[in-house]
Amino acid sequence: MFDSIKLRKQHGYQAIRDIRTATVKAPFRGFPRLDGEKCDLSCLACTAVCPTGAIATEPLRIDLGRCTFCGECERGCGTGAIQFSSAHSLASTDRNDLIIQSGQTPESFRETAIQSRREIHRLFGRSLKLRQVSAAGCNGCEMELNAANNVNFDMGRFGIEFVASPRHADGIVITGPISRNMAPALKDAYLSISEPRIVVAVGTCAISGGIFADSAQLDRSFLDEVPVDLYIPGCPPHPLTIIGGLLDFRRHK
Repeated sequence: MFDSIKLRKQHGYQAIRDIRTATVKAPFRGFPRLDGEKCDLSCLACTAVCPTGAIATEPLRIDLGRCTFCGECERGCGTGAIQFSSAHSLASTDRNDLIIQSGQTPESFRETAIQSRREIHRLFGRSLKLRQVSAAGCNGCEMELNAANNVNFDMGRFGIEFVASPRHADGIVITGPISRNMAPALKDAYLSISEPRIVVAVGTCAISGGIFADSAQLDRSFLDEVPVDLYIPGCPPHPLTIIGGLLDFRRHK
C-alpha cells in the first residue's frame, strides 16, 4: 500500500491543468486559415483533390462539417491560400458556422460559434451524463472520446461522463455516418433518454456523412427529425476539441 502511495506521488498531477490554454503541436491540423486574395480561381486544385467536396471557391471557403482534415488541399494549393493552423477549438452550435470563410480567424470563430442556452447551463452546468452511440463509425472518433476520459485529459473532473445506459443519460453523442442497420438503434437510444435531452454530433461522418455521404447504405433521417445541439468536427476530433466544445456548450467558467 505504501509503495502505491509513493508511486502515485512520484507520478504527480498528470492531467492537463488548464484545458482552455492547452495547445496542440504540428502536424495536427485544426482551424483553417483562408486567404481568398491569394486564391487563383482558374486553378481549382483544392476542390479537385478534396474527397468530400468540403471546399468551394468564389468565395473561398471550407466546410468543417465535411472536411476530413487530410491536408491534401493545403499541399495542392500552390499559392498558399489554404493553411491549417493548430487551433483546436472547432465546435459549434450552428451547422452554418462550420463553413469557414476567407479571413476568418480562430479567435473570431470561437467568440460566436457556440451560443449556449441558459437552461443548458442551469441543468447541466455541473453534471452532464452522455450515452455514446457508434452509428457505423470506424472507431477513430470513438477512440478519441475514450481518450478524453484518460488521465491526461480527465474530462470527468468537469462532471462530464459517459454512461452505459441511455436511461441514465442527459444526452446522446453520435459518431459514424449512421448506417441503415444502426438507424433504429440510434433512435431507440435517443427516445430512452428523458427530456430535456441533448444531441451531440462528433466527427465528420456524424455531421455530414463524410466520405460515405453518398452511400446507399446510410439512413440519416434521424438528423432530419431531431435537431443537433452541438457539432464537434474532426476526422477524428482531438480530445481537446471535444472537451472544449462541451465546456463551452455548458458555459463552464
